[in-house]
Amino acid sequence: MKFGFTVPTRGPLATRESIKAIIEKGEALGFAYATVNDHIVVPKDVASRYPYSEGGDWAGGRFGEALEQVSMLAFLAGVSETLRLVTAVMVVPYRNPVLVARMLATADVLSNGRITVGCGVGWMREEFEAVGAPPFDERGRVADEYLRVFKEVWCNGEPSYDGEYARFDNVSALPLPVQDPHPPIWIGGESGPALRRTASLGDGWFPIGSNPRHPLDTRKRYAAALTRLRQAAEKCGRDPSEIELAYSANWTYGADAMTADTGERHAFTGTAADLLDDIDAFGTMGVRHLMLNFQSRSFERTVARMEAFADEVIAKVD
Repeated sequence: MKFGFTVPTRGPLATRESIKAIIEKGEALGFAYATVNDHIVVPKDVASRYPYSEGGDWAGGRFGEALEQVSMLAFLAGVSETLRLVTAVMVVPYRNPVLVARMLATADVLSNGRITVGCGVGWMREEFEAVGAPPFDERGRVADEYLRVFKEVWCNGEPSYDGEYARFDNVSALPLPVQDPHPPIWIGGESGPALRRTASLGDGWFPIGSNPRHPLDTRKRYAAALTRLRQAAEKCGRDPSEIELAYSANWTYGADAMTADTGERHAFTGTAADLLDDIDAFGTMGVRHLMLNFQSRSFERTVARMEAFADEVIAKVD
């Protein structure tokens, strides 16, 4: 299994110096991925429900700031050498699909093929409206079409598309991405539509474990969702084994073990031995990519958590 860490996009560590130092430390410690989340603006009044907290409140709103994701990829490509750079996740409907496909292709070229595109449909109506995205209530259809546009732009030097939300032809889109056939698309989300989108359009599935409406916080719950994903893939005529499995444990590393409502320990919490046991169990189910959150408001504490994980976990995983 390979491991990743989140890169600060807000707060006291969201500076050039801190981000560069965290990236360099991550590479030195043997991490494989750096992930970047996606907000373009922060509405001051958010009535939309955040999917990944029990009360639906979004802690990020307190900062009122966010470094833009695609711009961050360009910076990270320049200050890293080995890390794969993952959008975790990109809200696909926010940006013009041709433009963002070319931006991602450029990042893939300049990083020598280190981009992975984690994709989602978004949850904040207010941000959709602020950035002039297509209608929030149509975001699932928009995302599906935009993903098809990405593939068209990435795989054809002279792409064309005639859809409901995007139309273009008679253009050149060179250079193509380094990765063949294109940067991997990992679909985020835990709902039925997310599983179907993964099965029909994704190279991988990249859920977050803490969605209270679709919890994947225990081995049993993840296994049940994985069964549904495989059934969806078979309905699409795909071999389920072709779909890469990634998992985001977005709670802070080192927190006390949390108890799910089933009475079982929350996955990827507890002692180093507990984590190693979870890594073995999820690995047996096919998970090959695990993303964790080491962030603190203190640079020293963030790095200490990364070092502890590298020493206590990465060094002991085959």
